[in-house]
Amino acid sequence: MPFKKIIIEIEQQHGVSFNYTENNIEGLELIPPNSSLSLEQKLEYLSKNSHLAFENIGNRFINIYKKENEKPLICGYVFSAKDKKPIENANISFLSKTQASTDSNGYFEFRGNNKNQFLISHVGFVTKKMAILNPDSKDCLQIVLEPEITELKEIKTNAILASGISKNADGSFEIKPKKFGILPGLIEPDALQTMQQIPGVNSIDESVSSINVRGGTHDQNLFLWNGIRMYQTGHFFGLISVFNPNLAHTISIYKNGSSAFYGESVSSVVAISSTPEKAEKNTVSAGINMINADIYGKYNLSKKSYIEISARKSITDYVETPTYKEYFNKVFQNTTITDFSDKQNVNYQSDKKFGFYDATLKFAQKIGSKDEVILDLITIKDKLEVFQSATVYDINKSENNVLRQQNYGGNLSWKRNWNSFNTTKINVYNSAYELLADQSTSEGQIVIQENTVNNNGINLENNHILSSKFTFNNGYQFNEVGITNLEDVTNPDFYRKVKDVLRTHALILEGKYNDTISRIYFKAGARINYIEKFKKIIPEPRIQLGYGISKSLNLELLGELKSQNSQQIIELQKDYFGIEKRRWIISNNTTIPIQKSRQISLNLSYIKNDWLFDVENFYKKVAGITTSSQGFQNQLEFVKTTGDYTVWGTEMLIQKKMNHFLTWLSYTYNHNNYHFSHYEFPIFPNNFEVMHTVSWAGIYEKNNFKIALGTKWTSGRPKTSPDNSQIDPSNPTLIYNRPNNTNLHIFSQVNFSTTYKWESDNGIQYKLGISILNILNRKNEISEYYRISSLTNSIEEVETFSLQRTPNLSFRISL
Repeated sequence: MPFKKIIIEIEQQHGVSFNYTENNIEGLELIPPNSSLSLEQKLEYLSKNSHLAFENIGNRFINIYKKENEKPLICGYVFSAKDKKPIENANISFLSKTQASTDSNGYFEFRGNNKNQFLISHVGFVTKKMAILNPDSKDCLQIVLEPEITELKEIKTNAILASGISKNADGSFEIKPKKFGILPGLIEPDALQTMQQIPGVNSIDESVSSINVRGGTHDQNLFLWNGIRMYQTGHFFGLISVFNPNLAHTISIYKNGSSAFYGESVSSVVAISSTPEKAEKNTVSAGINMINADIYGKYNLSKKSYIEISARKSITDYVETPTYKEYFNKVFQNTTITDFSDKQNVNYQSDKKFGFYDATLKFAQKIGSKDEVILDLITIKDKLEVFQSATVYDINKSENNVLRQQNYGGNLSWKRNWNSFNTTKINVYNSAYELLADQSTSEGQIVIQENTVNNNGINLENNHILSSKFTFNNGYQFNEVGITNLEDVTNPDFYRKVKDVLRTHALILEGKYNDTISRIYFKAGARINYIEKFKKIIPEPRIQLGYGISKSLNLELLGELKSQNSQQIIELQKDYFGIEKRRWIISNNTTIPIQKSRQISLNLSYIKNDWLFDVENFYKKVAGITTSSQGFQNQLEFVKTTGDYTVWGTEMLIQKKMNHFLTWLSYTYNHNNYHFSHYEFPIFPNNFEVMHTVSWAGIYEKNNFKIALGTKWTSGRPKTSPDNSQIDPSNPTLIYNRPNNTNLHIFSQVNFSTTYKWESDNGIQYKLGISILNILNRKNEISEYYRISSLTNSIEEVETFSLQRTPNLSFRISL
């Protein structure tokens, strides 16, 4: 039909008037639009099928123009790569504006040019970028979209104990130091101090080098820093964590049900990562407290690479603060160094030097859009030098003592994103640990003790996202650990050097199902270890099951079997001056068995209206332990035998958040017994049993001000008393009652901390922190044993006490 006749009919039907020039419509013929269409739809139809443009003025007058430089019509069809079916309502966008959307047949069209790049997107599919290479082509594009399989985020219980601490669906606790609020006694997010606030985690001697998780020893925990196993975890011989609190981005803590990718531990796992989840801006910060000073810097070398450096050093070389003096007194009580001064009271003189440092380096480089390489390096060192002299009966006596502890490590990792749902990670690592004690006396005797560990390994991990609910992971790990123990004595001469090497291979399979709608979380895995030297296969199944009974009530079941080939033992309490007397050794599968654990726990948590109720019952058994690894200072100190321990108990937490105020109360019950079948008394309480623990904290956070007050109360740990009825005063000999027949006195401590942060006009941030440990200055006994005094020839009681009132002050600047 002639175009002029078509617009006359539209004028009559819709009561409008067209304005045009005759030469623009002369000779133009079209199939007329359907009379049932609206005015706008008819105009759109005419414009699409002609060279004309229409300007509608108030639905009364319509101007007709000839299109100038008309863009070509781009058309296409969008299909799913999975089933080849058309995708309806896919958005076609250009310059962030939607140009069109697909119909039920997956068809779209819009006007474009040869410079156009447009995006095709739809929920559930990977967005695709297309370029118009040939705009004059009459053929429609055929576009295929890949399904986007996104792993659902695990549900977390936020703000447990403090802001920045949460609980994951797999039962692990996660600490974000940069979001960390405050806890009583802490002014920095120290990983190992913070984890002791979690129910079931304790330290019987206030040391981060003696962390006991559900009755286990410290060496039964696995500590990882960016994939590197750390054999030294404490500065100042256990009073400060070696991990710089201003560096970490994520700290994951597993008490049970850990991933099958974690091996070589029969207790907990502490995995620390300093790799950020997303790109961050350049940062520089520096801080100081009454023990150490540190500096941190991160610099983006390009959009795809950055370097991160941190360093921390003690300030004891320059000043002895009250905090340092309290730490020194705590660490060196009842050691060979203080014994020397205790025994000599004539013209006694001493000169001591102590210092520590740690430093880290990270370099990250993205290669293209799919690959990333990260290098991590860490170095840690503590050194103590003490020279002591005295004149007794005109005879000069002196001792020169040097104690050095250090840990170096490196990890090189490569990550490849093959596509949206398949990734591969490979990392190669090394960790080297050394503990050295060198003692020389004026009588010409030299005693050297050295314990070294060299750990190398390679890890391969593949992650496969099968759907939004299912993931599957598999991998392989090779680990080689070599441990050397050296003793070199002159006058009299003695030399012993023992080196053992163990190589293990592990195959890992792990699957996870996470349905946030039905509130079901299930993760099961298996780690199959093969130990070359013993030709032994050890399977380690793991399970995590969570079910949301309702939106507020959740039930969780965790279980695991694990094994461990290396451990720390104490041969003599005076080794390494009695300060860090533990040495690493490797299992020989006979007198030093492979340790094996099995554990199961059931947790019930209720969260509603800012209330949190959490209760967890657990059972744990560890077999293959030796008496040397348990730190006995009674009749078993020199007994060499093997056995196991069984611990069961309950951990409870009640928490309430009210606006800016958070308060919580926790209680832990542990029943922990040894079983040494070849000993006279086969069953008795574990050295690390703390039967009752109660903790409370009140925390207030508003804007940049934070304050916390808290207390901790524990029943005394077991000890063994002498049998006084069988002691002959004229010839005293230590005769003990049954092992661990009684307990120390109750431990009680009140702690306080506060921080304030402000920012200057030029964007510089400042943070001031104050903490006081043991505000009430309570004298808490943390260990007790008995010995025959060489001075009085009588039995004496030797007590060790916790920190007295210890203040600390910190100041930090961030750019």
